[in-house]
Amino acid sequence: MQATTTDEARALLRRLGADRTPHPGGTLLAHLERVRIQLALWDARPALRLAGLCHAFYGTDGFPTALLPLDRRTELASVIGPDAEAIVHFYASCDREATYPRLLEPRFRDRFTGRTYAPDLVLRRDFAELTAANELDLARRDPAFRERWGPELLALLTRFRPLLSQLAWRDTLTVLHTP
Repeated sequence: MQATTTDEARALLRRLGADRTPHPGGTLLAHLERVRIQLALWDARPALRLAGLCHAFYGTDGFPTALLPLDRRTELASVIGPDAEAIVHFYASCDREATYPRLLEPRFRDRFTGRTYAPDLVLRRDFAELTAANELDLARRDPAFRERWGPELLALLTRFRPLLSQLAWRDTLTVLHTP
C-alpha cells in the first residue's frame, strides 16, 4: 500500500508541475524525492516519508511556490492520508523567524493564521526531522549554499538536536560540521 501511495503522490506532484518547477539542485520534484529518500534512510515512519515527498505542496516560508492552495488540503489528504497531510500543513505553516529559536520551548507561530501555540512532541520531532532532511539536501547539492548557510544551519539543527533522531544528527554533523 505504501508504494502505491507514494506513486500516487508522485503522479499528483507531476500533474501540478513539480517536475517542471525550478529548485536548487534541479527540479522541485527531484528535491522532494531526495528528502523522502533521506527520511527513509533515517528510518522515519511512513507518514513522515510521505510528508517529506510532499512538504512543499502549500509553499514554505523559504520557498513560496505553492502547488495547491490551502483550501484544497483535502485533495492532498485523499492521496497521502490525513496524518501525512497534517505534517505537510504544519511544515508549510511555520513562521521560521518566530519558530526556529523557540521550537523546544515549545512555541510555534503559524504564518498562515498568525496564531502561536505549543504543538505536541511528535509533531515537533517530525518538523525537526523534515527540516534537517530538507536543509541537508540543499547543503549537499550546493557548495555555495553550504558555505553561506552551513554555520547557521548547524546552529539551528544543534538547537533541534533533542528532537532529531541519531541518524539525522549524525548526517547533520557529516554535512555541516567543519573541522
